[in-house]
Amino acid sequence: MNESLKIKSFNLDPALFSAIIALVILGMIMVSSASITLADNTIGDPNFFLFRHFGAVVIGLVGASIAIAIPTELWFRLNGLLFLAAIALLISVFIPGLGHTVNNSTRWLDLGPVTFQPSELARFCLLLYLCGYIVRRQTELKTTLLGFLKPMALIAIACGLLLKEPDFGATVVLTATSLCLLFVGGARLRDFLGCFVIAVAILFGLAMTTRERLERLTTFLDPWADPYESGFQLTQSLIAIGRGDWLGVGLGDSVQKLFYLPEAHTDFVFAVMAEELGFVGVTLTIILFGIVIFKAIAMGLNASKVGRPFQGLVSTGIGLSLGFQVFINIGVNSGMLPTKGLTLPLISYGRTSVVVTLIMLGVLVRSYHELQLAAQDMSVREARKKSR
Repeated sequence: MNESLKIKSFNLDPALFSAIIALVILGMIMVSSASITLADNTIGDPNFFLFRHFGAVVIGLVGASIAIAIPTELWFRLNGLLFLAAIALLISVFIPGLGHTVNNSTRWLDLGPVTFQPSELARFCLLLYLCGYIVRRQTELKTTLLGFLKPMALIAIACGLLLKEPDFGATVVLTATSLCLLFVGGARLRDFLGCFVIAVAILFGLAMTTRERLERLTTFLDPWADPYESGFQLTQSLIAIGRGDWLGVGLGDSVQKLFYLPEAHTDFVFAVMAEELGFVGVTLTIILFGIVIFKAIAMGLNASKVGRPFQGLVSTGIGLSLGFQVFINIGVNSGMLPTKGLTLPLISYGRTSVVVTLIMLGVLVRSYHELQLAAQDMSVREARKKSR
């Protein structure tokens, strides 16, 4: 209980809560800085993207507050409905009149004044479904190959719909998170390794089947071979990171965001951050993400001790999902991975991503509260036994 801060009987982890708030504030600052010139020149309002991002943060915080108020037991009971909701969300973008296509990708729903990316919410629904499956089918998962293959077959259906959009980055994150979550949940090592090898082979094969994906793969290996065409985005990102040095050029003083670096306020906001805040700034940002991810996974490890496996798996799943997305985005920005089109959670401009990420973190905060309550109850029971 020394680690928690009690506010009106609700248990909060101060380090986790502070890291989340810091990332939200940092995200608003970086979206404002990275988008101000683009917004001013194309729309005539330098704060256009900032205001829209702020609106998403407000909606996300409301959603997080609701998620905090809802017992996680409800998500466990809605297990099957969550899977059906996820598939319905992924199919919805292919409905004529609803699906919205940008840059040859049909990932959004056109809802009049706003657009919504269903895959973000669908992936979270699938995560909750998978956690419920693991708890319900624990014995089958631990003892049979079928217990491992059944949920992965359902995840494969979702991945197929994601690839049809196409959204290769989201597919990678969903596959990696699902495999790791099943392994943490008790799957046999041989089942995990076999499925992992097959998944990697399939994803690699898919990456080689289209000219665009193959070009991304070869470009990331040597972006300087074609710095003005296929390698332009990555070379500009590397220049931005290099210019930042230790302390950065100063907030708002990035040169690369001035129409040199495409997607500066979305997929490549990390490069702008590195240029403006330097090595020190990006290191502190990575530490903030590290706190959130570490706390989430640590909750999962401690959950079994207090008899709350579902809450533990949900926490672990959230930590893994965020961890993979952060790793991929930073890897892409720094030239370690091919371009994937994934945002940096809470930092990049992307309203659906911000809203869903905050709701996920709301569920994480709720899980911490319930795990603390379970630990308190266990301590009281043990104290009573000793007193007898």
